[in-house]
Amino acid sequence: MRTGESLERARTLLRLSRPADAERELRGVLTAEPEQETAHCLLALALIGQGKAAEAAEEAREAVRLAPGHWFPHYVAGQVHYRSGRAGEAVRAAETALAHAPEQAAVWELLARAHSAAGRWRQMAEAARAGLAVDPEDVDLAALLSVAHTMLGEAEPARMTAAHALRLDPESTIAHLAAGRAALAFGDPKAAAGHFREVLLLDPGFGAARDLLVEALKQRNPLQRKLSELRRRYRGGWRLLLLLPAVPPLIAVFVLIALMHWVAWVFETVTVLRLARARATRLLFEGAEARVAGVCCSLLAAGAAALGLGVALGAEALGVAGAAVMALVTPVQEAAHLGAPNGRATLYVWTFLLAVAAVVAAVAGLPALALLTVYAALATIWLASWVRRATAAPAG
Repeated sequence: MRTGESLERARTLLRLSRPADAERELRGVLTAEPEQETAHCLLALALIGQGKAAEAAEEAREAVRLAPGHWFPHYVAGQVHYRSGRAGEAVRAAETALAHAPEQAAVWELLARAHSAAGRWRQMAEAARAGLAVDPEDVDLAALLSVAHTMLGEAEPARMTAAHALRLDPESTIAHLAAGRAALAFGDPKAAAGHFREVLLLDPGFGAARDLLVEALKQRNPLQRKLSELRRRYRGGWRLLLLLPAVPPLIAVFVLIALMHWVAWVFETVTVLRLARARATRLLFEGAEARVAGVCCSLLAAGAAALGLGVALGAEALGVAGAAVMALVTPVQEAAHLGAPNGRATLYVWTFLLAVAAVVAAVAGLPALALLTVYAALATIWLASWVRRATAAPAG
């Protein structure tokens, strides 16, 4: 009886997001009963909840060894793999669990999420649809199906399934997130912003919703929509650099693309700073986004001042160095929006070196160095594209 009570307490602690307390409870159970498979399952979840991926995987393996014919240990193993970033292994574990219990909607949800992590949108849609056949009232599955339709470019199914998810639970963060993503993808940034605000009201720590809210607010501006389209189209166009020796006029095209990216990042800076100061959204933007926006605004102000002073004094190097400081908005924003910590650090080091070059150019009176710094700062969009690919985590 005591084992059952301890397991129930551990489940409650996990639901309350207290994995460390759940771990202590489960360690006690396993001291008395080392082969209690449910305790191993729950301990794996408690450990992955604390970021202890290796220990969690070991506990999941032990649970599968003790009860290979039961669906739950395989499901737990899939959760551990999914939350550790191993999408391929998560898919295999979920499929094994479904072979034992295809009536478990939670496993279909895990399978859909694992396919999503690997970018397999069609398989994600199929898994979510199969889960809804088991439980038509599952709001998470409905939202996941909407996201899959959005990523596949299927506008009407995406909107319909998102609306269904909201009807099931009007206060579901994932339902509002799915509805917002569908609205943003298919041309309704105003509605998208409303859904993303709702997500942040329900869960202020939801970082992805903050980024999407900024994107939705920017997309309400027609000029910004065009700039965003150009950024998506040409961010990875570094291969065109190979054509420059044969077609020198392409230099002007690259300069224009880089300037458009810079203007887009300035829009990003102004939008985030406005949100960080507005009463309704101030609390949602108190972290890194607001700090980065503040730094970029400072760079714009300092660079403009140096540029104006250089023009007034006839100091060419100072004026061009001011332009270089303003151009640093691009590398700062590219670094801040890079997901991988090592890639982000690489771009921040690059930004620091560019800042030093701008200062040296101004102090030493070297306009050529200042101009090169301008070009290098604006060209960071292609460097960031390469760093993003080099530091991306492998799917599965």
